[in-house]
Amino acid sequence: MTTLLVSTVGGHLTQLHSLVPRLPIGDRVWVTTESAQSKSLLAGEEVHYLHFPRARNIGDVARNAVAGIRHLPHRNVERVISTGANIALSVLPLYWARGVPCHFIESATRVAGPSESGRLLSRLPGMRLYTQHESWSDHKWAYHGTVLDGFQGVRTAPREVKRVVVTMGSAEGYPFRRPIERLLEILPPEVEVLWQTGWTDVSDLGIDARRSVPAHEMEAAMAEADVVIAHAGTGSTVTALMNGRVPLLLPRLKELGEHVDDHQSELAAMLEKRGLAMVRDAGSVTWDDVLEASSFRVETTSRTPFHLKP
Repeated sequence: MTTLLVSTVGGHLTQLHSLVPRLPIGDRVWVTTESAQSKSLLAGEEVHYLHFPRARNIGDVARNAVAGIRHLPHRNVERVISTGANIALSVLPLYWARGVPCHFIESATRVAGPSESGRLLSRLPGMRLYTQHESWSDHKWAYHGTVLDGFQGVRTAPREVKRVVVTMGSAEGYPFRRPIERLLEILPPEVEVLWQTGWTDVSDLGIDARRSVPAHEMEAAMAEADVVIAHAGTGSTVTALMNGRVPLLLPRLKELGEHVDDHQSELAAMLEKRGLAMVRDAGSVTWDDVLEASSFRVETTSRTPFHLKP
């Protein structure tokens, strides 16, 4: 019997991939969208690719649902597990309607309550629902752990900053130029920078920027970097923590059209409180902030299994 693992690329895929060793699953098949990240992270795995769904676009949800009916396996699927986002709306109802147990693990980004995808899926009777924040768990949304388990930030002496990773994630339709323009002002020219800028157009800024970077290349770059500077996305944060770096986070703001809502500010505040991030405004971060960020490292401890509802 097979477990179907469903997730959109970016932070959602990073979370699900990091949870797999803690989940009680054997044979597995992935359903995601094609990108440098997914092709690298899932190399050697069985993967079915769907269309990249734009945020809150019902047409893309329907298009992927039709593709799921035609191309995804429907026999010998024991369970479906998803960390979202829109792709979960396309795939989970298909299997739920056939009586297959479906588990939706809300993103750790959602500090105060479920996402729109989570709220819609919660209307399906019998959908197994999980939050990664105990503060809003209840009889419907169970708390069985988080991708942030096992990380502890430790302060050390500042290091000389020679290498920096700047990563702005993969959010389609939401450019984020503020931090890039600001970092170009404050980073010394001799600092080596990996620029992963996502969907932001930086063609006029004279930098060697890449829309996406394969997962293993990004992990290696973060492990070697003196500082990781990122938008406040869960994927970027978890990847930095897994590679020993407490990231300097610059949250996207809804009022400036940088994201669909302000969940990044909520996540960043929670991470800073737990000692797992430094947080600054994208337009006013300073070189001193970068130097301070170099004085943190991450220690890891063992993680408990993530139990699924029966």
